[in-house]
Amino acid sequence: MYISKELRKKNIAEYLLYMWQVEDQIRANDLSLDKLKGNIIDPYKMSEEQKKPLIEWYGNLIEMMRTEGVAQSGHLQINKNTIIMLTDLHLRLLESPKVPFYSAAYYKALPFIVEFRTKSNGQEKPELENCFDALYMVWMMKLQKRELGTETLKATAEISKFISMLSLYYKEDEEGKLKLDDDEL
Repeated sequence: MYISKELRKKNIAEYLLYMWQVEDQIRANDLSLDKLKGNIIDPYKMSEEQKKPLIEWYGNLIEMMRTEGVAQSGHLQINKNTIIMLTDLHLRLLESPKVPFYSAAYYKALPFIVEFRTKSNGQEKPELENCFDALYMVWMMKLQKRELGTETLKATAEISKFISMLSLYYKEDEEGKLKLDDDEL
């Protein structure tokens, strides 16, 4: 909970990947708050009073996952909404002549995005979700100490650069500092 709040303010891409990991942790613990307490919450060096908001947060996420039908797979609506917000910003950035480096990063990553989308049968997903799927997959493989091919590393490096740039623009937009229209100073 504390990590997610900080990440959301600091880096929206890291926040989203973290939240996907939290979804997976909840699934790995069978959507059981007792298991989550024992495996994830209790190891934190906190008082019982400090753990209460964390327990409540996980409890709320469990309930949302059950209610939204994502207990086995998929993502919570709050995380889908993040993808939607990022997609809206992405489209605004692509339309603006004020950020040519963003468009260049996107078009450099696009062949890798299309390739990943095809290989992972992600045609039904939003394009940015495919990007996050690729980054999440590589992150999980690294955590599992699985070997990654040169092409995979090259592809995810380009996707990562693009998503990092989008995250920076998202933060600017949230702070009211992003000016994309010609009439904005």
